[in-house]
Order: sequence, then structure tokens, then C-alpha cells
Amino acid sequence: MLIIESALYTVNFFIAVMVALFEKRDISAAWAWLLVMTLLPGIGIILYLFLGRKLNKQQIFNLKTQEQFGIVEMANYQKKSRHNRIKLKYELQNELVEMFLNSDNAILTQQNDITIFTDGIKKFKQLFEDLRGAKNHINLEYFTIYDDDLGTQLRKILIDKAKEGVKVRVLYDIFGSKGSKQRFFKELIAHGGEVQPFMQSKWRYLNFRINFRNHRKIVVIDGTIGYIGGFNVGDQYIGKNSRFGYWRDTHLRILGSSVLQLQSRFFMDWFASAKTSSVAIGLEYFPQNELDQSVPMQIVSSGPESDIQKIKQGYIKMIMGAREHIRIETPYFIPDDALMETLLIALKSGLKIDLVIPNKPDHPFVYRATEYYARQLMEAGANVYAYQNGFMHVKAIVVDDVVVSLGSANWDIRSFKLNFEANAFIYHQNTVLDIKETINRDIKNSQKISPEYFNAQSVYTRFKQLASRLLSPLL
Repeated sequence: MLIIESALYTVNFFIAVMVALFEKRDISAAWAWLLVMTLLPGIGIILYLFLGRKLNKQQIFNLKTQEQFGIVEMANYQKKSRHNRIKLKYELQNELVEMFLNSDNAILTQQNDITIFTDGIKKFKQLFEDLRGAKNHINLEYFTIYDDDLGTQLRKILIDKAKEGVKVRVLYDIFGSKGSKQRFFKELIAHGGEVQPFMQSKWRYLNFRINFRNHRKIVVIDGTIGYIGGFNVGDQYIGKNSRFGYWRDTHLRILGSSVLQLQSRFFMDWFASAKTSSVAIGLEYFPQNELDQSVPMQIVSSGPESDIQKIKQGYIKMIMGAREHIRIETPYFIPDDALMETLLIALKSGLKIDLVIPNKPDHPFVYRATEYYARQLMEAGANVYAYQNGFMHVKAIVVDDVVVSLGSANWDIRSFKLNFEANAFIYHQNTVLDIKETINRDIKNSQKISPEYFNAQSVYTRFKQLASRLLSPLL
């Protein structure tokens, strides 16, 4: 028996070392997984299979979707004609445009109009109105769709539109939606709607991709109206959950050319999940959007299928290009070494940084890790604020009056490496100022965190912060 146990331990250790050496990943995560697999023989390997494996881009996304929409052709044209492209006002804006063109084929569009929502009730009122007005198709993708009052309202609208002959597609994350939702959408499916969990395994309870979550929140209606931001679908997002109280988030409603990018992103995610679905992508999915408004922006996607952490790189580039003031709002602040170092350099260079985080957890380990890193930033000279008027779920960064990024990506390692995310990078001064003002209002509803705030915490709380920080590569 002892010989068998020794042999199994040796095999386990050999596999752990091979994984750590030959799978390309961040060194801290490699050491974390090596430690888990070594200290938990057998169990560690199983955890790795479900939570630690990387993805292969070619096995997931049908990249021809972007070709069908003309995204690749437009991106290549913008790359080749960089000297003839319309120049934006600030060099940082032009450098971000170039970077995202090369890393994500994220085309720069200018004929856009944006409405900003900071309140869930108002956002869903407008969304439901737009859904009721759909004539051709509704493509809807959310991390979370709860089976509650708000989710039921959404389902009823989708059923009514499907009865009218509108093509309805719903894509949800099975982890974010807390289990199977097919029964919840049974009537919608019966009336012709299509509903898919994102990349669900054909073996329901044996899904080696469970750690890779579709955290995007995208809606496209008739190819003319698009939504992107932080709100999911559920009663808590409109302030009906007493645990969280008022839910502070930010979402964008977009009219114009960038809707095409949201449409392309949706269909790439759809085809990755609905392997048997066939969609004839006709002109109705990308109609001409001619607006007088000019809001330059790019839609940038990132996910574990790529080694390039595109949204994180965007954050770093924005910080490096700042000249005066950086404002950040995020519910989870767990930066990796590169991002933290960039922030510390900005502080040492005399820049002002405001960081707004929640004053309460929705995920205990993540919140304690957030406190740990927020304290490090505060001690380096940043202003750190704990939002007091409910739960703060905004994912935004504003640099000076030059650029804003807003979408689904949190400031944590999970969003950078493990989740599928989508953000809008906007280069329109009035929009930047509007988002900046929402952050300033949140600061007024916040408590500024001082050294005394942390010093007053119990030894146990500080221990949880340290322990959570050690788990941060895996959170």
C-alpha cells in the first residue's frame, strides 16, 4: 500500500511540475497551481482540470464571423492608412486606437451617440422599451439572468417578440446564472426563441471550462441599438435586495457604428456556444447607421483564449498616458504586479489617483483581497474611498479629460485572464466629463479611507486580507 501511495504521489508531482513548466502562464499562477497540486495529491489535479486549464482560441471562436461582418477588412484598412486616418485631439487617444487595432481588430468608429445610465430602474425601463420596439432581431448576452421579477419581465417581453416573428437569441453564463436556465426559458424556446448557455459541456456536470466565464453584458436590437456596461438582469440590480441596498452601476446605450462591433462580438460568442446553430448573416444584422453625432470609440474584447490581456493593457496605457488625474471605480481591486507597479509609478510621478470601492462584500475572499491592495495604494499616496450609498459595481477608469473605459471588466486577475469581457474605450470629451462627474458624485457619497480605518480592523480581518491576497492569482 505504501508503495502504491508513493508511486501515485510521484506521478502527481511529475504532472504538477510538467504543468508548471510547459503551460504558458503567469509565474505567480504557475507557482500557485504547483503548490495546490503538490499539497493536495489527486484532488489538486482534479481542481486543475476544472479550474486551471487554458483555452485554445482556434477551438472556441469561429473568427470568420468578423470577416463576414467586414470587421477584419475595416481593421486592416485602418491599420494600413494610419497616416491618413482622422487624428484625434490627444496623442494618448491615437496611441490607444493603434494598440487596439493591432491587438483586437477593434475598429475606431465615430458616428455614435451614447446615453449613460447610472441607475438600474432607468436602464431597464429604456432597455425594455427598446426591446418592445424590435422589428427584426434581438441578440442578448448576460453573465447573470435571475429567475426573479425582473428576469420574468424580460422573459415575457422576449416571448411576446418571438410570437411576433422577431428572431430572439439569448446567451447566458451558466455559472453567473446559478445553474441551468433552460426551464426558465421553456416558453420562449417553444415560440421559436433560441437560448444557449455559454460554452456548456455536453456533460452537464463535467465541464472543464467552468472557470472561464462569460462576464459580458451585451444587447443588440435590430442592428441599430446596442447596450454594454455593468448591469446584469435581476432584482438586486434595481435595488430590491436588502443585502446590497441601492445598486450603483453604469451602463451605456449606443446608437451608431459601434453597434456593428457589439453585433460581431455577440455572434462570435453565440457560435462558440451554439455549435449546431446556423445563421445567415444578412444586411439586416448590420444596417447602415448614419448619425450626425460624433463620439469616437472602440469596443474591445478580452478573454482567456488569448495570451494578450487587451483590456488590462488598455488600463496600463491609459495610466502611463495620464498627465494629471486618474479616477477608478471597481467593485474588485486585485491588480497584478504589472498594473500595480504602473499605478505606483504614476503616484511617484506626482499624479493624483482616486479609487472608489464598495464598503461591503458580495464575495468575501475577493473583498478582503481588494482591501489589501487598496491599502497598499493608499499608503503610496492615492485617495481611496468606500462607497456608502448601497453597493458599488461600476467598472470605469477616467484619465484627465481625455479618455474613459467602461464595461464589464473588473480590476482583478479573473477579469484580465479568466473571464470573457467587453469594454468601450471612448475618446469624446463630453462623454468623458459626464462619466467623471458620476465618479465625483460617488466620492461625495463615500467615506475616505484613512490609515486609522485599517488600523481599527481586527487581527482576524487583517489575516483574511493577507490570506486572500495569496489566493489572488486564483480568485
